[in-house]
Amino acid sequence: MTLRKNTKTPKPRQRRARVRTIEWTKGRVVMIDQRVLPVREVYRVYSNYREVARAIKEMVIRGAPAIGVAAAMGIALGVRTMKRDELKRDFDRMCRHFAATRPTAVNLFWAIERMRRVYRDNQTRDIETLRLVLEREARAIHEEDISINRSLGAHGQALIPDRSTILTHCNAGALATAGYGTALGVIRAVGEARKHVEVFCTETRPYLQGARLTAWELKKDHIPATLITDSMVGHMMKSGAIDCVVVGTDRTAANGDVANKIGTYTVAVLAQRHGIPFYVAAPTSSIDLNCPRGDKIPIEERDPREVSHIFEHQIAPTGIKIENPAFDVTPHDLVTAIITENGVARAPYGRSLPRLVRGTSSRTTKTTGAARSTRSTRSTRTRAKREPTPRKKASRRAR
Repeated sequence: MTLRKNTKTPKPRQRRARVRTIEWTKGRVVMIDQRVLPVREVYRVYSNYREVARAIKEMVIRGAPAIGVAAAMGIALGVRTMKRDELKRDFDRMCRHFAATRPTAVNLFWAIERMRRVYRDNQTRDIETLRLVLEREARAIHEEDISINRSLGAHGQALIPDRSTILTHCNAGALATAGYGTALGVIRAVGEARKHVEVFCTETRPYLQGARLTAWELKKDHIPATLITDSMVGHMMKSGAIDCVVVGTDRTAANGDVANKIGTYTVAVLAQRHGIPFYVAAPTSSIDLNCPRGDKIPIEERDPREVSHIFEHQIAPTGIKIENPAFDVTPHDLVTAIITENGVARAPYGRSLPRLVRGTSSRTTKTTGAARSTRSTRSTRTRAKREPTPRKKASRRAR
């Protein structure tokens, strides 16, 4: 692996990603190192697949869509360095190596299977052609991800009224994708629709993706944002500061249960309690129709040191028992709607999600736009299923 400094900022182009999360450049894979943001903007250059797999495992790159892109590029990189006889023996082993890096993100397995399929369809061709088609497939996955997230953002922004305040958890932005974002893609699309929004982002313990990454992206895009600790969410909702919640997902089960960064379930419970819509931005590649419900989703356990230390500074007593699940599962009945590139799914998700994954629409998946009704005395669950209602200025000043 080599290091490349960010010596100049490229001129913005129409329809280009704002953040260069990952790129294929001259036969190598280049990633922004998310571990050192926001203090430093450093790009790592990888020349073999084991380095790319280690980068995924060590969270140089993270976020389900971005992990999928990285795995695809890593596989293409591995094929570039293998001879024909090595490929026959080692291709499947290389794919398994990537599959073992982050078990919760279904995009990882989706991308690996897509590369496997291209390999199977072309394995009898000469080695140079095989390398070329696999490289093209990896680059296509990268470009498609940006396009998909823009489409997802367009569907999602229709749900957000002008002058709303949105809360988001973790980082589901350009850094978590090939370059545009899922939850932050919705927020970016709101701005592109000339609507005005403010964003509250949670710090997202223990890895601080919200404080380090989401806040950095929002500031870079000049989107008004406020950083809060995870434990402040309930207070902010009770005071009337939040109009809706938009989060991403690492895997969504067939029934609409959503696995996302640890703490998402808590936010969803609080949103339901306060009658605040809870939206999930989920590209169809993150929807696992083979997983019937959330308790079947594997939850990654990470190094306890992420909890006991912050940037190498110890904050907990030595020897204390630590749990560090990276994700939790939000039950589908807490989810107001699931936003995909093909439309917006609503309950019952067992019927609406398969239609959207197949790219078809139905009555239950149409976007209805901004809310047209005010809060009433309906049950908390019913109120949480509605679109956000713009809050009065007085309640917003209560912040």
